[in-house]
Amino acid sequence: MLYMHDVWVNWFEGEENGYNVCYFHEWRKEDGIELLDQVPLLYITKELYKYIENDMHDLPKELLDTIYRRAYIRKGHERTVLDYSCIVTDGDDIVAFDTIGYEIPVRKSRLIPRQEQLVFDMIKGSKQQSFKYDGENYKKEYHMLSPEPKVIFGLTRRERQLKQLLMMGLDQLRTTNNLEELRYWLTEWDPKNYPFIRFMDEDKVWEALYNGIREGWSPAHEDLCAKLIKGQPFLEKMWEFENGKEQNASKQK
Repeated sequence: MLYMHDVWVNWFEGEENGYNVCYFHEWRKEDGIELLDQVPLLYITKELYKYIENDMHDLPKELLDTIYRRAYIRKGHERTVLDYSCIVTDGDDIVAFDTIGYEIPVRKSRLIPRQEQLVFDMIKGSKQQSFKYDGENYKKEYHMLSPEPKVIFGLTRRERQLKQLLMMGLDQLRTTNNLEELRYWLTEWDPKNYPFIRFMDEDKVWEALYNGIREGWSPAHEDLCAKLIKGQPFLEKMWEFENGKEQNASKQK
């Protein structure tokens, strides 16, 4: 078995989509970076890699047995064994995971560029390992709170977080499904179409609103997000957190 040593990881917990497991250039100073003293490296099939990177389903038992208690994390002078932690690659991309004792990849991380290159060097001449698993016919399902990668492509870490926030606000709006409220928010987004909006039913308004904001990120998206979450403490706190980070980054520049 291949092993890597002294690997820096930045765990993103509970992220089912790989696009939210940030690459090194998007790591932040306040992120909780940890050091894996030793961790197994597996070269696996593209199908299994996507299954691990883009979801939180049960991992193959054979894979779990292979890596059981073979990884160690170091904090100061203390070295602690991890039940199921590993770095996996399909030869094109890389992700580290830790199940925190469960059988699903609860925490995921990218690697720093130097260690990514080391992974590719280490697997040269190796064959991909196959593991049987329940999700062999698995197909990723996307929805409003877990949008397709093409909808997220090109956005920064901050923009992805705010887009998630906007979608959470929209989800609440759809659940309530109040016609006047839906018309109000569509008018906020697209005021030029107000003469037509006031004659639309719930489904038409919702379709126009969702399709209008679904792709990309712009000042108009940001403005709508700020207005939509107002008065919702949890969402407002997330908004303040992300905007606080941008202000700090601007000051540092």
